[in-house]
Amino acid sequence: MYDIIGDIHGHYKLLVAMLRKLGYEKSGEGYACPGRKLIFTGDYINRGPEIRKTVALVRNMVENGNAMAILGNHELNAILYFSLDKDSKLFRKHAAHLRLQLLSTIDDFGSNTEELKDHIKWFRKLPFYLDLGSIRVVHGGWNDTHVETVNRFMDGNEKIKKSFLRDYYIHDELYVAVNELIRGVELQLPKDLIVRDSKGISHRTFRVRWWEPALGKTFADASFGTRFILPPYTIPREVVPEIATYTDDLPPVFFGHYCLEKQDLIIKSNLCCVDRCVTRSQTLTVYRWNGETSLKEENLVHL
Repeated sequence: MYDIIGDIHGHYKLLVAMLRKLGYEKSGEGYACPGRKLIFTGDYINRGPEIRKTVALVRNMVENGNAMAILGNHELNAILYFSLDKDSKLFRKHAAHLRLQLLSTIDDFGSNTEELKDHIKWFRKLPFYLDLGSIRVVHGGWNDTHVETVNRFMDGNEKIKKSFLRDYYIHDELYVAVNELIRGVELQLPKDLIVRDSKGISHRTFRVRWWEPALGKTFADASFGTRFILPPYTIPREVVPEIATYTDDLPPVFFGHYCLEKQDLIIKSNLCCVDRCVTRSQTLTVYRWNGETSLKEENLVHL
């Protein structure tokens, strides 16, 4: 059976403590628990105090068959930031905000640049999602069409090739598919609407509930994991994103990304966000899945 854990962001000591709480013991092959396998939902790097050790532990568990792991948006950003195209040009410009996001990772690896590069290459072997039949795991939001699109462009490859990264920027279909799988669905605000958060920062987009249509909902009701106050009026039809309903008869989906400090993590019987916003709350969350089709609060473990 599976233990699905949310965003870690370099909080190595909390991760080790959680593994021990779950019954995983350290051996020559890293941490393992008989009859259980850990599933990491992405975002291993950035923000936290011990990123280098965190990535090494996650990778060790995966390579020894004691865990599975998928890409988060932070890992994808790192791949794009550090990877060079065939003519030695960057796939992604080193914008100030992106370097700031990755600064804690760069600093923690320090002079161990070759080790960091090796981990970035390993990130390219991680999938964008897991479909295990009875459960599904994705970092941002599940969408069958996006899964099919990513599979088509991956073309059977077991790692993200540079041709895929080029296609990511060239083909809108792939760009949207990748972004919504690892970041969920984001709604672009109307041009005449400016929303500012408590720090006075203006926002042009916000995250919405990826599992149900937003048509007819207010900005506030459609949002999910948003940290600033949205207007209470109905979203104009022309800016409503197309969202397919994730019905109750489909396999449970576990996801991270949304930094839910106080909201319920089990959103409905087959949807669970396992991201308890570790950087702010200093709390990690795991769902211990034992084969059930209807998710249970008592299977959530917090530390």
